[in-house]
Amino acid sequence: MRTLSINPPAPYGYIGQNVRVSKVNRATVTQSLSVSFTVGLYGTAFGAASIAAGFSLLQTSLLSLLTFSGASQFAIVGVMGAGGSAISGIATASLLGIRNGLYGLRMAPILKVRGVKRVIAAQVTIDESTGVAIGQEDLGTDAMKAGFWLTGFGVYIFWNFFTILGALGAQAMGNPSAWGLDAAVPAAFLGLVWPRLHGRFEKGLAALSLLVAVALSPFISAGLPIIATALLAVAFGWKARS
Repeated sequence: MRTLSINPPAPYGYIGQNVRVSKVNRATVTQSLSVSFTVGLYGTAFGAASIAAGFSLLQTSLLSLLTFSGASQFAIVGVMGAGGSAISGIATASLLGIRNGLYGLRMAPILKVRGVKRVIAAQVTIDESTGVAIGQEDLGTDAMKAGFWLTGFGVYIFWNFFTILGALGAQAMGNPSAWGLDAAVPAAFLGLVWPRLHGRFEKGLAALSLLVAVALSPFISAGLPIIATALLAVAFGWKARS
């Protein structure tokens, strides 16, 4: 007589052998919202820095709404606030934004979006949305998607909200220089970059870039030293990865 082999039911959350069912849990939502608020709060610094650099409230708001990349936004207001041209500011911001394109390559196979949704996904593809999404990899694709969208939209909403608050606060203070807000751009940019300098290589490259920028400043137009150091960072980073 033929016998039937009946396997015991797999634990909840798993199918087959060591394959976890994709699901969205409370931890994913909590992490996304926590990161969104923390990063978005930093938009206050950008709003104040942008006003201090001579940008209007409308220009400041549009930079956050359309550019939506902290490092690139600080670069634009920093370069142009120091007297550099719009071309120099845009070039510097573009170099800093290259990494977002690389994030897009990583997230595209996971999100699998098309049309308008793909454009929206590109807008919210930033350090934080990608980082939270990758952090949910053990929970499956659904959790990764949830982490990406929740964090992306969360940061976008909070960043723009706090940008306006920071800009309004800076306007209410009157003359930015009288309050020392003219130093807000480099200070805020340093605060944005510093947490990302984890190892010796990153810190050494940052120090070298600083020295190069200071050395070039007396000899070339405002904004160009930043472009030079950005190219230096890209070159060293490319060499290190290869």
